[in-house]
Amino acid sequence: MTTRSTHTLQLDQGTLDVTVDLHGEQGHPFLLLHGGGGPQTVAPFAGLLAEQRPARVFTPVHPGFGGTVRPDWLTDVTTLAQVYAHLLDALDLRDVAVVGNSIGGWIAAELAALGSDRITSVTLLNAVGIPVTGHPIADTFSLTPVELSRLSFHDPSKFRFDPSTLTEAQLAVMAANRAALQVYSGPYAMADPTLPDRLAKIAHPTRVAWGASDQVVDADYGRAYAQAVPGAEFRLLEGTGHMPQIETPEQLLPVVWDFADAHATHRPQH
Repeated sequence: MTTRSTHTLQLDQGTLDVTVDLHGEQGHPFLLLHGGGGPQTVAPFAGLLAEQRPARVFTPVHPGFGGTVRPDWLTDVTTLAQVYAHLLDALDLRDVAVVGNSIGGWIAAELAALGSDRITSVTLLNAVGIPVTGHPIADTFSLTPVELSRLSFHDPSKFRFDPSTLTEAQLAVMAANRAALQVYSGPYAMADPTLPDRLAKIAHPTRVAWGASDQVVDADYGRAYAQAVPGAEFRLLEGTGHMPQIETPEQLLPVVWDFADAHATHRPQH
């Protein structure tokens, strides 16, 4: 079961409405953060996680994605992470496992660096955000959807993308998603040179999981990400690419659940 709600958050910069989908009704709380493809890139996995495990999976829509509004002051991932810290307060969640894919992984890392005591573990899936010498992030904005698919999946033939099948409304949302992603990705295109300094302060248990076939950000980039977070463990996922939650959800499920469960404090939910 999926329920959608909107939460009005007060930040120093202004007021913001955040749309959140909730999959599941009871169990361990997860905050699942989507990548540049939009909320639909995590929705099926959120449903699977809630169905197969005792989990409540909160999947917020990054403002500007999925037809939502992004206020002018919300222009970077660091501020977006602060938004989600406020969201955890508004939802009064404890013992939260944060999981993020691609730019959602970057947001998850920034959120972890804020040090919220509401979070008990962090899983970064094929995350972006740091510069790694010799391992550039693919310039996704210069690629066609078909080219991007080729870099993203272990087996692109199963994920053929045909823009001609989309409605005008769907194309408009895609264009808005892309525009929001460009704003959030910042002046260095998906990498912030100051991020490694903040990663070094993360105290939450962190797992960095990586699809071995990812050609958007390769596995050695992932290993460098894991090395930047104190005590983080690196897990290579064979036969999958940039979005394991779409390509191999059954393989990813225990990787995400077991780590979250191992670090859960199992405080009673009130």
